[in-house]
Amino acid sequence: MHITFHGAARNVTGSKHIVQLNDGTNILLDCGMFQGLGDKTEDLNDHFGFNPLKVNYVILSHAHIDHCGLIPKLVAEGFNGQIFCTAPTMELARILLMDSARIQEQDAEYANKHHKNGGEQSSALYTEEQAIEALRLFKIVDYNEEYEITPRIKFTFTDAGHVIGSAAIHLTVLEDGKHTTITFSGDVGRYGDLLLRSPQTFPQADYILLESTYGDSLHKDLEPIEEALREIIHQTCVVKRGKVIIPAFSVGRTQELLFALNGLELKGTLPDVNYYVDSPLSDKATQVIKDHPEVYNNLVTEIMKVDKDPFAFKGLHFVQSTEESKSLNDDTRPMVIISSSGMAEAGRVRHHIRNNINNEKNTILIVGYCEPNSLGGRLTRGDKVVHIFGDEYDVKAEVQVIKSMSAHGDYEDLLHFLACQDPKNVKKIFLVHGEYETQQKFAERLKEKGFENVEIPYQHQRVDLE
Repeated sequence: MHITFHGAARNVTGSKHIVQLNDGTNILLDCGMFQGLGDKTEDLNDHFGFNPLKVNYVILSHAHIDHCGLIPKLVAEGFNGQIFCTAPTMELARILLMDSARIQEQDAEYANKHHKNGGEQSSALYTEEQAIEALRLFKIVDYNEEYEITPRIKFTFTDAGHVIGSAAIHLTVLEDGKHTTITFSGDVGRYGDLLLRSPQTFPQADYILLESTYGDSLHKDLEPIEEALREIIHQTCVVKRGKVIIPAFSVGRTQELLFALNGLELKGTLPDVNYYVDSPLSDKATQVIKDHPEVYNNLVTEIMKVDKDPFAFKGLHFVQSTEESKSLNDDTRPMVIISSSGMAEAGRVRHHIRNNINNEKNTILIVGYCEPNSLGGRLTRGDKVVHIFGDEYDVKAEVQVIKSMSAHGDYEDLLHFLACQDPKNVKKIFLVHGEYETQQKFAERLKEKGFENVEIPYQHQRVDLE
């Protein structure tokens, strides 16, 4: 048996890992799209590094595009097996994959019309029709249900607490009379998350594929999220009469922001301005989350006893049409605009940043991890000049960061996630979904906790298991 790492290997995007059994059976853990890696992104998404026809099964940890975004391309290139996930993940994946296909087709049409690709014809990675075909292969598996793929291959999902429906995958394989358990963490959430339950404990594993996005960071010592939001909005919108532009992922981060702003209204401290969620996708995702109250933590459950909708408040507007989105740029009133994508690499938020970045009254607020080469990453880094849609812009707007809003656990959360494991019985931990320098630091922490064998695989590396 061996594992090959085809994404999220020494970076934080494109999650794809294949477990191959001795009989040639291939189990793909996630099939994510690469995002925010500059000129390398297109080539990485064009070539899997493996033959989709030889993949037998896909097990999906959650619905973020960097974990599920290439599933339609996998199917279009010949995969025809089952795709296992939780019910909320399936609902969100349907929304996200259809939206991804639509955006790709629109971008390709625009590039071809305006000759943005040096005369070469651009094409989408997949179409809406291919996304629909892929969704027909999805099969729902509940948390904590041992599912038998074959008599020799079984797996269980446990709640990873990252976004609604997110799961750690625990795969058990019987080969040569011996059981081997491989845990793939997916993305690990926070203990004490604003909305969701904490990650669940899980059975002893022989091998662990562990995300490491914040393997060198702590979130808990930062100021409370509600107060940080209130202060930034007050200073920008009330004092300076400007706009706050917030790039936010449609699934998870947007709902956390709405919940925090709703909390300010319940306390009577929400600044009296208009709040726009400029993402039809976010509107749909928020409804999915409302439809699954079973994922909420005790705090949200208690709040819902006095507030039936914890994601709504005075002054909130969901923007649907492109025309309404464009009109926000001509509106000079103070306002808060929440728009995808979270790394500011695509979507309507790039237009809002472009139209507001050169005004020092405005604030661009980063509320989560951004890949260093993405627009959000460059703003977080403090670059004074950035490129948007091929043009150069001076960064005159204030850039603020609230790191504590990340849906990824910090290194204490990751260590807490592993606390249910006996380090002596873990043969090896593979660190994935993290920047290499961060992973090296986190590997040392793991070794201090008794996990002696920690490896940081590189792209397309194959590792044989005992």
